[in-house]
Amino acid sequence: MTPRPPLSPLVDLWRNHRFPVDVWAVAPGARAFAIAGLKASRDHPMLVITPGERDAEEFVDDLSLFHANFHLLPAWETLPFEHMSPNEATMARRAKARHHLSDPGAIVVASVRAAVQRLSPSSPEPIEIETGGIIEVSDLAITLSSMGYRRTDRVESRGEFAVRGGIVDVFPAQADEPARIDFWGDTVDEVRTFAVGDQRSRDPISGLVVYPAREFRADGATPSLAAALLETDPWNASVWDRLAEGQQFAGMESWMPWLAESTSLLDRLPAGVVTVVIDPARAQDRSRELMKEESELAEALAPTWGHGAPPAGDHPALFLPFAPESGLEMPSISGGPGVDTLDVRSLDAVPGDAESVARGLAVLGSKGITTVVAMDGASAADRVARILSENGLALNRVDSLDAVEPAVIPIGIHRGFVLNDPAVAVLGEQEIAGRRRAHRSSSAGRLPAGSGAEYRDLRPGDFVVHHRHGIGRFEGMVARQMAGVERDYLVVAYAAEDKLYVPTDQLAAVQKYTGGDSPRLSRMGGKDWSETKSRVRKAVAAVAEEVVRLH
Repeated sequence: MTPRPPLSPLVDLWRNHRFPVDVWAVAPGARAFAIAGLKASRDHPMLVITPGERDAEEFVDDLSLFHANFHLLPAWETLPFEHMSPNEATMARRAKARHHLSDPGAIVVASVRAAVQRLSPSSPEPIEIETGGIIEVSDLAITLSSMGYRRTDRVESRGEFAVRGGIVDVFPAQADEPARIDFWGDTVDEVRTFAVGDQRSRDPISGLVVYPAREFRADGATPSLAAALLETDPWNASVWDRLAEGQQFAGMESWMPWLAESTSLLDRLPAGVVTVVIDPARAQDRSRELMKEESELAEALAPTWGHGAPPAGDHPALFLPFAPESGLEMPSISGGPGVDTLDVRSLDAVPGDAESVARGLAVLGSKGITTVVAMDGASAADRVARILSENGLALNRVDSLDAVEPAVIPIGIHRGFVLNDPAVAVLGEQEIAGRRRAHRSSSAGRLPAGSGAEYRDLRPGDFVVHHRHGIGRFEGMVARQMAGVERDYLVVAYAAEDKLYVPTDQLAAVQKYTGGDSPRLSRMGGKDWSETKSRVRKAVAAVAEEVVRLH
């Protein structure tokens, strides 16, 4: 069951409010609250488009205070023509967000980059598995494979599944933990979560939703289109041939523009979706920047595509023009007379000065404005409630609101606001303590291990283990710049002089080698690493069986 947003009672204050239809100027701090109120007045799904990716993530953070059914549609982390696949969690979350654009209660938030990307012809729809449902194990395995999931002996990361008799383990690419499906014949007898570390089953769940692990797949008309490209564009025959055979491989998404129609999310919105464009002028500028960056990147790389490849500028673009057909525009300030503007004010107090802040909050209360202080974490909320009380202002310290009342809560907001109509104020770290709230990426799953100290002591020549390619030798970090965008990569050498470039947002796939002896390097794409893992698992199983027998 979806938890109730901590400030959802405040949304009721928008009841009977007349909302603008074309343009509504709203300052950044109040946008999430304003859009939650707008959504409460409309029984249609809503798409909110922000200029940048960080704008979208921070908007989703603030929206979670007021509205429960929200979904972030992220952009790919990869650049156009970069022969690397986006993170599987990113692709699955994009599928989930697209699916919920048909949900009347949903708000989907996307950056311009995410919204103007050419759409994949592959379906974003999930499969749903419920206790008591009927499905053959073999059919489920085929379906998961067709959705981009990799079949392994042991499920350890997103996008993997394993079959052992009447048990199917799967780690949905959009989820935080894997699930174990226990069959009785063709009937789903039980579904439980399980731990990756010890593989033990945990809590029972009523069902499971699995979104595709790959956004672009060699299905539908794609194989036949790829076969046709073998005749018309033989310069890339090796790739077209693999797609024509229905193969899935790393970096295949970079070739999607050659095989997908020239349509973006904005061209395929379900009927009834209400579109809101935040800062429309900045959004248009961002769209032009994206197309310019792609054009410059094509110009730099076109000479490397081989004989017969299209010249720069003749390639099918990944990023398409930003041209929403209709909807509400939400600039920060009014662009002229006659534009509906939400009157947003700030707290009249000195941030960090307890006496000044308490006095400012008391003034708001005397004007009938319901004030909520939203701090980051329980300790900060407790401290602020105590300090305000010491300065003559008693506010209840609660985890969430049950009614429209002044309070202090332990969940922050990026920017606060004060409104006269409706009479409400939500103030955060910046207004109360003078500290800007730290940005928290909304990327699914745990932070990559590479962001911690375990990678800081790596030295060139150290051995590392990639979960898919096996044992390699760390050769250092390199920065590569394409079209003005610079990214850092960890370089890992393998047998036969192969090298793997691991982007820093995928370092969770790499671990430092902890074996005692100097190991033999694995061969990329070979079977030696998978065979090694299989032998180890069999040996571990044998030892476990012996331990059980002895005890």
